[in-house]
Amino acid sequence: MKDINQTKVSEFILRGVSDVPYLQLPLFMVFFLIYLASLVGNSLIVLLICHDSHLHTPMYLFLCNLAGLDIFYSSVTSPKILTDFFSKVKTITASSCITQFFFFFSFICIELYLLAVMSYDRYIAICHPLHYIQIMHPKICAQMVSASWVIGFLTSLIHTLCILRLNFCGPNVINSFFCDLPQLFLLSCTDTFINVFVMFLVGILMGSGALSMTFVPYIRIFRTIMGIHSQKGKMKAFSTCTSHLTVVFIFYGTLIFTYLRPNPTSTASEDRLVSIDHLVPIIYMVITPLLNPLIYSLQNKDLKTAQRRILYCKAWEILAQHNNANCELDEQFNFM
Repeated sequence: MKDINQTKVSEFILRGVSDVPYLQLPLFMVFFLIYLASLVGNSLIVLLICHDSHLHTPMYLFLCNLAGLDIFYSSVTSPKILTDFFSKVKTITASSCITQFFFFFSFICIELYLLAVMSYDRYIAICHPLHYIQIMHPKICAQMVSASWVIGFLTSLIHTLCILRLNFCGPNVINSFFCDLPQLFLLSCTDTFINVFVMFLVGILMGSGALSMTFVPYIRIFRTIMGIHSQKGKMKAFSTCTSHLTVVFIFYGTLIFTYLRPNPTSTASEDRLVSIDHLVPIIYMVITPLLNPLIYSLQNKDLKTAQRRILYCKAWEILAQHNNANCELDEQFNFM
């Protein structure tokens, strides 16, 4: 049992990505460009899907939510990371730290279930195409998306309430660039057995549910695809799944490494950027929100077509306005 008869910590010091002075500006530029590209890419997907009526289908409804989620997801931590590159003392209050964790972990859980819903959508589209419209009704799709958000926030709330029972009385240095469960457990002067137990219990129950909902449908999907006689039909069916599976494997791989490892360690390495304990969170927290729009936009012909359609319409609007303006000038000139 840890001693709790100490001064309670009111703020934490984030050690950041790296303490090497000459790396601060280059790293700031890298993180800023990645964050900016993530915002632009995901915002473009949201705008395309909302603007183009051809994309108002269940699959793109889920993709629109995923893109919007990635915007919130990266915005929880990235602005703080960017400002800390030029801060001598990288501090965050205990309440802000817990709030950051709540929203960050909420968006992680929501994305897990949203990816599961997208697997179910692919299953219906490939295995039951004739009943797709009846099963994936807009009302049902909205309910599934809403359920993903509610379950995600509730799951994070459970962990957040468990964190509130902990006392932090020093040291107060978080060997990372954001507030997360493993780092908070290491700094607690309260026994964290209950927290670790809840983390693994909720992780197994909720995580296994999301995991099975994500991967089990693909067993039937692959069987159906292998039964397609046309090679072109097989490739078309596979192409609708590759983007989703790529995102799933990247997301699950990094999360499993981060949260389901026993005995997380805290290292004091000077160059923490090369540490695997810090490189993995960078991947799923900063890189993944950027990869999602890249993966989906490069693999998806409908999004490319929608983008060309919008650009074509805008070009015609500009041209029409220009012609109208010329006509008005001609009329004024003739009148004079």
